[in-house]
Amino acid sequence: MPAPGQLASWQRQDRLVAGVDEAGRGPLAGPVVAAAVILADAGIDGIDDSKKLSAVRRELLEVQIRRHAVAWAVAFAEREEIDRLNILSATMLAMRRAILGLNCRPALVEIDGNRLPNLGFFGFRLEGNAVVGGDASIESIGAASILAKVWRDRFMRKMDAIYPQYGFARHKGYGTEEHRDAIARYGPCELHRRSFEPVKSLNKPPRIV
Repeated sequence: MPAPGQLASWQRQDRLVAGVDEAGRGPLAGPVVAAAVILADAGIDGIDDSKKLSAVRRELLEVQIRRHAVAWAVAFAEREEIDRLNILSATMLAMRRAILGLNCRPALVEIDGNRLPNLGFFGFRLEGNAVVGGDASIESIGAASILAKVWRDRFMRKMDAIYPQYGFARHKGYGTEEHRDAIARYGPCELHRRSFEPVKSLNKPPRIV
């Protein structure tokens, strides 16, 4: 987010379009992560919906996106915010934070899906389009989907070192059979979304290991 003393530099840049997408709406654990990306006209070869790409390909493209984008930003909404607000509102919050993290103000924001976050900032409102399937059809949204996915996966791999009993490095917090069995055995940890089933129905307190 631009600091108060830097708001003068966060000026509208005509023709610049920011693509925005998220990763992590469905998992039982961890944050939801959003990214915003403004690409140069030349673009980057191979960008697509992150779900269609291998993990290795996503990692390679993530480096290129950060290196060559006009601007990019990644933002999180934490587990506590997901439980307090609900997953949709937390996703919109993460997207808003990612847009604010850009070092320039786009003329237009294009967001994957059918909803827009609050695009009012500092007394003005950005123009925005919600595009269903935008991560596969609009390059900047696809780039944002890659950044969000890579950054979230990295975070969950780091959390695996702290909570090794849950297998976060393998399933990244999604509700696999392995993950559900671990929750049933150990109870939820601080990363688990208390508003999601089956976590919600468990009465075991977080276990410190």
